[in-house]
Amino acid sequence: MSESTKGSVHPAQKRYPDELKQRAVRMVLQTMEETGERQGVIGRIARQLGIGTESLRSWVHQAEVDSGRRPGVPTEERRRIAALEKENRELRRANEILRAASAYFAAAELDRRFR
Repeated sequence: MSESTKGSVHPAQKRYPDELKQRAVRMVLQTMEETGERQGVIGRIARQLGIGTESLRSWVHQAEVDSGRRPGVPTEERRRIAALEKENRELRRANEILRAASAYFAAAELDRRFR
């Protein structure tokens, strides 16, 4: 491993505190509102705060969706869908287990009857 990559963290692995995310989004939205420009605002603020431009862009996008300024799936709805999908996976797994157990016991019952 080279010296330049030893201590570096891949940007996708970096976790930002919620307070920083909220502050950064607030700064972007406020700057856009005050100046009326959208071009370059996210990149400029991302550099000032030392965060990834694409991370900030996605946070701002989601904040605009959550506030109704932009079409899309709000955060709460995403969480609800994820929870329902998880529950669905668990129920499917439980059904598979029950089917297998039912088939096993049915076969055992038939085997017992024929003896």
